[in-house]
Amino acid sequence: MKKMLLIAAVLSAVGVAQAQTTVEFWHSFGDAKRGDWIKARAAEFNKLHPGIMVVPSYKGSYNDSLQATILAARQNKAPALVQIFEVGSQLALDSGIFQPVGGIKNVDFSDYIKPVVNYYTIGGKVNSLPFNSSSPVLYYNKTLMQKAGVNPNQPPTTFGAMQKACAQIEAAKLDAKCFGMSLNGWFVEQWMSEQNAELLNNGNGRQARATSTNLDSVAGRKIFSFFKTMQDKGWFTYTGKLEDWDGSDAIFTGGKAVFHITSTADIGNIRDAATQNGSQIGVGVLPIPDGVKRNGVVIGGASLWVPKSVSKAQAEAALDFALYMTNTANMTSWHKLTGYYPVRQSSVTQLRGQGWFTSSPLQITAFNQLLNTKPNAASAGALNGVAIQTRTLIEQGLQKVLGGASVDSALKDTSAQINAALAEYNQNFK
Repeated sequence: MKKMLLIAAVLSAVGVAQAQTTVEFWHSFGDAKRGDWIKARAAEFNKLHPGIMVVPSYKGSYNDSLQATILAARQNKAPALVQIFEVGSQLALDSGIFQPVGGIKNVDFSDYIKPVVNYYTIGGKVNSLPFNSSSPVLYYNKTLMQKAGVNPNQPPTTFGAMQKACAQIEAAKLDAKCFGMSLNGWFVEQWMSEQNAELLNNGNGRQARATSTNLDSVAGRKIFSFFKTMQDKGWFTYTGKLEDWDGSDAIFTGGKAVFHITSTADIGNIRDAATQNGSQIGVGVLPIPDGVKRNGVVIGGASLWVPKSVSKAQAEAALDFALYMTNTANMTSWHKLTGYYPVRQSSVTQLRGQGWFTSSPLQITAFNQLLNTKPNAASAGALNGVAIQTRTLIEQGLQKVLGGASVDSALKDTSAQINAALAEYNQNFK
């Protein structure tokens, strides 16, 4: 009898093990701070759901992870959940391997911050769940502003105001340039949005496939002209490399630039590094062209996608975990740890109730900038399958201007290259 009971117990245990749904989650956070946070959320979720086993793993850069997922899906070995950067959204859709998260089960998206979920809503469907979101802001060195006689409590909000401050800073003969930032096409996308200008035709690629860029326009000329003026006056500095985020941050935190534009996700790291170097910093809204009514920023960061090749049980379990990881309390925790926006309105309310914005005042400007963004085609962001290449072409165009090329020639050449890239990509879908 005892032997029979033992056999029954073993068979029962095997049945439970076989019934467990495994969710492989591929992400792009290789650092301990963010990677460990994800592991902790998975462990909590697994404890709450004994029938599900979430297994998070680092899969390299955003692009590496996307390409690995596409390859794995072709081999019928796709993970159940994958983190994909916002600029890869069209490529992810065109790969045909993902399913809209809104179609897996009924999801209430009303608590997600509208400009954030707006980016990932394509063709009327929410294709992925927002996770780590950010936008650009102005960082300014209050200590150096005071030395130059510039009011540290009134950071510039327009290109003209920044140039006026730069003239004062130059006259003060500080051992620092006025302004520095990483050369990244993402910022040009932001400045187009702030002018309520669409970077691409066909509703920024959201009404139909984009076939041409609107970069060579009044809005684009204002952006390129700003860099031309800043460079010609000797007020701009960067490392000379494209997309050198860390190097550009180091220029600012090392006291070699008074103003700096980069992601809100860097607020904590930049504050700490600048403080260690004896500088007090502030955070302001992204400066925009003069005479423009502020439209708002385009969300950056990444979201969570579910491949269509996984089983229904895996898809539902993956979405349940994604919803758990982005619930109110977890997004509050995530924001405090990383500086990324919490993607839920309820998390913002919770942070306010906890006095977070009083104890961390640098964050409130960033939040207000996002919450004041108007949801429209411009702020939804440019959607196209060659977005990674497009950003590089824009960066190279800006670099030409910094090297002495005219704004008109740089805009014309860059636009022609972008249009050619779009045409080549779109040939795949005719």
